Amino acid sequence: MELSFAVQGKPRAHELAQQIRLAILEGRLRAGARLPSTRSLAQSLGCSRTLVTAVYEELVAEGYLEARRGSGTYVAAELPVASGITEGVASPPPEWLEPLRGPDGGHPGQDEGWVDFTLARQVVEPVSQRSWARMWRAVGRQSPPRDAGPPEGDPGLREALAGYLGRARGLRCSPQDIVVTTGGVRALDLVAQAVLRPGDPVAVEEPGYPAARRTLEDRRARLVPVRVDEDGLRVADLGTGPLAAYVTPSHQYPLGVRMSVGRRAALLEWAARHDRLVVEDDYDSELRFDGPPLPALAGMDRAGRVVYVGTFSKVLAPGLRLGYVVAPRWLRERLLRLRERSGDRVPWPVQRALAAFLASGDFDRHVRRVRRQYAERRSALREALQPASRIARLGGMEAGLHAFLEFTAEVDELQLAELARRRGVRVSPLAPFYLGTPDRRGWLLAYGGLSTQQVWWGARVLAEVLLESAELHAREPVGSRP
Repeated sequence: MELSFAVQGKPRAHELAQQIRLAILEGRLRAGARLPSTRSLAQSLGCSRTLVTAVYEELVAEGYLEARRGSGTYVAAELPVASGITEGVASPPPEWLEPLRGPDGGHPGQDEGWVDFTLARQVVEPVSQRSWARMWRAVGRQSPPRDAGPPEGDPGLREALAGYLGRARGLRCSPQDIVVTTGGVRALDLVAQAVLRPGDPVAVEEPGYPAARRTLEDRRARLVPVRVDEDGLRVADLGTGPLAAYVTPSHQYPLGVRMSVGRRAALLEWAARHDRLVVEDDYDSELRFDGPPLPALAGMDRAGRVVYVGTFSKVLAPGLRLGYVVAPRWLRERLLRLRERSGDRVPWPVQRALAAFLASGDFDRHVRRVRRQYAERRSALREALQPASRIARLGGMEAGLHAFLEFTAEVDELQLAELARRRGVRVSPLAPFYLGTPDRRGWLLAYGGLSTQQVWWGARVLAEVLLESAELHAREPVGSRP
């Protein structure tokens, strides 16, 4: 039997083995077919007999071939052969597999020349080169640990975090209260894994953070949407059903409102009275522009029913993958047991670098610098959208890296978003952030990753689209409107 293989020159062992596998899987070598002897195949390929013998032995061990004493080498008779397989062509997924859910309200890519306000793009201002180098020099002067380190995280980082949270967020905690995680979403997942059983009801903000909802759904929680108004989560609508509530009180995601003091007190009372848990996601509290932020909800908690989740992704670099949980004492043992079992750790150099960054004061200087830069972009956004203020109200501007442009008229936010896209500006419509029927219309505009000039130009285009749409709507005969 003659065999032809797609190898250039003298084949290597792994190349020859792969070509024989493909010939079998594609049906060119059928079950029970006899292969050439090692001598003849080596001569035809111009390689050593030793190489061919080693390949045959490897494929026999894998089950592709079988050696018959005194007869030769054959394709295994019991091998299930899949026909129609072509190298380099991806096979379709199983029919029962659920499709991937898309990113958070945006397009995955960005064309050159476009202004992308979508929340799918998480881009932040980099740390200054001098501070960045100083962080890593501090790590380089230390010897790495001889083991994986404690599951709760590096002691030096937890001590620096406790000091920072005390002065910046009014959160009284010790290093023993903190568990370092690989990002904010992972922190939420760890808490959910520790406390929830399949089917447990969890209240989530409506509209809310899609990544958090997906994380809770992955843990088989039953989501209970609770509406958000200008004072934050409507605590009176919680009832007694949910066992836990996930909230973003400092800068609600995505509407950008801040939970009022009265609502905070009511939420803490709800948790204490009904023996419930509150998960506070304080994802971008450092980025506040109009006055100091309210203290963290966890700082007001006296019943030990608030779990505080934080991250440095919004203010430092998403690629660092570093978040943390401040947990009540009763929860810490569960979290640490899960961490030990999974082996999930933030790399030691990253932890030590951030600890040095926090302790040196460079982090506070970085926050002040980027806060000024983001404030300039926020002002450009507000000024450029001013002409459309009678038909669209800009909110969520007190903090964070995105704003909410709420439409005051009955307009189709998806249709208008498509019109803006055709003019080179992308936005995130609000509707996908709801679990149920939306009660508001508008766009979410993330400006953190854009220059001031890009923000200005993109916002002017959006204002023009809104004004032109309003003018056309006004010209329509009343009877023709839906």
